[in-house]
Amino acid sequence: MQACSNLREPAALAAIWRDAQALGLSMASDPLGCSMLRTLATTKPAAEILELGSGTGLSTAWLLDGMDAQSHLTTVDHDPAVLNVLRKHLGADPRLQVVCAEGDEYLPSIKGQAFDLIFADAWAGKYQLVEETLALLKPSGIYVVDDMLPQPNWPEGHGIKAAALIAMLEQRTDLTMAKLAWASGLVIAVKR
Repeated sequence: MQACSNLREPAALAAIWRDAQALGLSMASDPLGCSMLRTLATTKPAAEILELGSGTGLSTAWLLDGMDAQSHLTTVDHDPAVLNVLRKHLGADPRLQVVCAEGDEYLPSIKGQAFDLIFADAWAGKYQLVEETLALLKPSGIYVVDDMLPQPNWPEGHGIKAAALIAMLEQRTDLTMAKLAWASGLVIAVKR
């Protein structure tokens, strides 16, 4: 069992989680996976970071906690209700841009931009438009997906999608990747 007792959580986390539960959301971002996101964000000074699937901002808070003052995070979600929670607790951070859009519409609109770190926690970027998402990575840019280990809430057939994504990433020669049995199962790939 992996212990979370010694993690230094971002200040806004408890309030975000309370508001998420008030919306009826019962699934939180895994704190171990989020601590990895914070660590990866710390490795990229003056970074451009993209988060696909903001939710209420739980993982967003961890990313911001790892970023330096010159870094910038764009977070994207299609649900205005969850983004209201995110904006309430994190919206004053000048390093943050919040975009309310469907990921599969947003990704083509930013073609040509480049990111140092992309966290894909939504269908778009993880199971759809993966090529377009990976094309947004700078050299040495990091691509992260979570929930790659079987989860009790997976719909039927979801394991096949996760396995196909992992297999596709493993075959790419432009990426170096690691599969981690950490938290909910992370895949971290770095663009060569």
